[in-house]
Amino acid sequence: MDPPGQWGSIPGAYPRIGAANPVRCRRSAAGPHPVWVRVVVVAELDVITERSDPAVQRIIDVTKHSRSVVRTVLIEDAEPLVQAIHAGLEFIEVYGVQTSPLPDEVITACRREGIPVRLVAAPIMNDLFRTDKKPKAFGIARVPRPWSFDELSRTTGDLVVLDGVKIVGNIGAIVRTSFALGAGGIVLVDSDLSTIADRRLIRASRGYVFSLPIVLASRAEATGYFRRTGIPLIAFDADGDLAVSDLRDADEQLALLLGSEKTGTSRSFESISQHSVSIPIDPAAESLNVSVCAGIALYERYHWNLADRRRPPQATAPNQQQPAKRRVRRPASSSGGPGRRR
Repeated sequence: MDPPGQWGSIPGAYPRIGAANPVRCRRSAAGPHPVWVRVVVVAELDVITERSDPAVQRIIDVTKHSRSVVRTVLIEDAEPLVQAIHAGLEFIEVYGVQTSPLPDEVITACRREGIPVRLVAAPIMNDLFRTDKKPKAFGIARVPRPWSFDELSRTTGDLVVLDGVKIVGNIGAIVRTSFALGAGGIVLVDSDLSTIADRRLIRASRGYVFSLPIVLASRAEATGYFRRTGIPLIAFDADGDLAVSDLRDADEQLALLLGSEKTGTSRSFESISQHSVSIPIDPAAESLNVSVCAGIALYERYHWNLADRRRPPQATAPNQQQPAKRRVRRPASSSGGPGRRR
């Protein structure tokens, strides 16, 4: 039996970086049974050892907070990197740390898209990232062009409208949930974000911010869009006239409007909202976090955003009428919940 910690080759494994060497594996010393962990052989990658390398200055430039025009963005950690690559972001280069093996999924995604990968020597990493927490994988990508309302109008899933939500962590959590539960896109109004390629938002969304349409808009632009399109705007309100479970009855695209926990939704949005919805909570609780509200709402809408859209369309005879869409029904009463302030 091999001693704990010994390195070996995985039988039948295919090359990851170079054409000659197989994937390597390490035998774990923990426990009575051998555990083999797959890693990438880092010796096959070029290593950045000099500060004069153009990539070093490129990384320094992209981390500056004072940049007036943002054309490139730094994406840190394996999961955001892989998600951004899957979303089709154009990467200039991806980097790993010489002292740590690059995650296998990062290497696989980069190879598939033809993205160059290099390692950074430890002294250079210490110069580039002076904090204690340094990324083990990161990359520089070109900032994609902003999404427009015209592009948003081509989507069929529900839209999530965040009115005055400024906490980036909440926005990022809503982005992840929206993608996971099939939302068509997100409209950010008065978010204080100048671009969706904000490093904080990329981290908070785990890279999913590039995986669905996200439009940054003023209130006038957003309200004008919903007036033109006629998409039903459903506002979340502590005294809503609908229960959140009633959202299941709507067989049409909806716009789910959520405001900040402090100020709620603005009057300009309230004036064009077709319905208001409440989420029942314990009266002793003041409100729910806005990202939790979004998750509950999108879960109630999964039949439209996920299940129904996966079914193949049924053929309809030329003279046969389409079945009528079920509208959101108005109940006699509903429970209180978090939402806008009056």
